[in-house]
Amino acid sequence: MLTKRVIPCLDIDNGRVVKGVNFVDLIDAGDPVAIAKMYNKALADEIIFLDITASYEDRSIMLDIISKAANEVFIPLTVGGGIKSVDDFKQILNAGADKVSINSSAIKSPSLITDASLKFGSQCVVVAIDAKKNDSGNYDVYINGGRINTGKDALLWAKEVEKLGAGEILLTSMDRDGTRDGYELTLTNLISSNVSIPVIASGGVGNVKHLIEGITIGNADAVLAASIFHFNEITIRDAKSQMRDAGISVRL
Repeated sequence: MLTKRVIPCLDIDNGRVVKGVNFVDLIDAGDPVAIAKMYNKALADEIIFLDITASYEDRSIMLDIISKAANEVFIPLTVGGGIKSVDDFKQILNAGADKVSINSSAIKSPSLITDASLKFGSQCVVVAIDAKKNDSGNYDVYINGGRINTGKDALLWAKEVEKLGAGEILLTSMDRDGTRDGYELTLTNLISSNVSIPVIASGGVGNVKHLIEGITIGNADAVLAASIFHFNEITIRDAKSQMRDAGISVRL
């Protein structure tokens, strides 16, 4: 059985970790480097940094934060937000990141997925998909921090990014983001079951049961959470222990 990953996500806004509900109503959760250092010691399998307003505000990537965090973190570090070119990939990887996540730029320039994959390897290319259920019951893809509905179908887009060379998908349910009601398991399973690359489930975790469901029902390869870890409601070690007791293979 393949080991499943538990990944804390650090949403960054103006150099601080923030947390909101449905992509809005952000509250401060702390210093990103200090939090990353804490998670490095807490048995996190990876850490994801997402500059959630970089694309919307059309500004450059947070290389200083990445560099400082990379000096303190010795587990894989994924960085996203504001990446527009292969050169941006190069800068982020040179700053110490292991993977780069793209969202808006992948929609606007799908060739970036292929170009980055060919240059750095598909394992470095993560495509983030922010999806929201529409009136017909399907899922639309949103960009610019959830502000723009592209009209693209999430399943079709997931299949396309795999063909273009992405090595992983970070799948976030906008409907569940910050609600603590659990992952959108129908969406998670829909994507996970129809692509062969790993899928990270994101959006809605309120307890360890939700992490377990993301893997056992959602069929995800990794589970991401923010609030329950940021605000010390449960440690990653305790979460993994409960996941292991549920029959899930995790690194301890």
